[in-house]
Amino acid sequence: MEPAPDAQDDPAQEGLAAAEALARARAAARAKGLRPGLKPRRRPKDAPGGRDRRGGRDPQLLSDQIERFVSERGWGADVAVGSVIGRWPAIVGPEIAAHCIPTDFVDGVLTVRADSTAWATQLRLLESTLMTRLAEEVGEGTVTELRVVGPSAPPWSRGRHRVQDGRGPRDTYG
Repeated sequence: MEPAPDAQDDPAQEGLAAAEALARARAAARAKGLRPGLKPRRRPKDAPGGRDRRGGRDPQLLSDQIERFVSERGWGADVAVGSVIGRWPAIVGPEIAAHCIPTDFVDGVLTVRADSTAWATQLRLLESTLMTRLAEEVGEGTVTELRVVGPSAPPWSRGRHRVQDGRGPRDTYG
């Protein structure tokens, strides 16, 4: 008498077991919403920013962290004005930007230095237009005053070229 063939030795039984395992795996994948040939979709709880993870140690987007960092410290206005200083030619136009540069922003006062007194006068005349444009760019009330200064000259209080009455050469620079 021959012994009964074992199920593990029978190639037909092995193929049937493999097919059943494959069918179970496909059914489980279908139940999860997965289909063959497609990348699995991330569930909302797995997506970054899907829930509030401030207390956790999960990585977050750098832009979100910088925005939170700036707003927590109250630097929003300073950052907005800093972006104006960086984009000055685009805001005021290339002709005006060629003759003046923003130099300082303190307590809502933006200081602009012109390269000549004539351009300083012109900028003072354009102050309302520039303030409107700045309000559009950084928000109303961020820049409260525009201070226009002329070119800087060296001090005339010492040296060979000192003027006796102390008035200096006035507008020879620019």
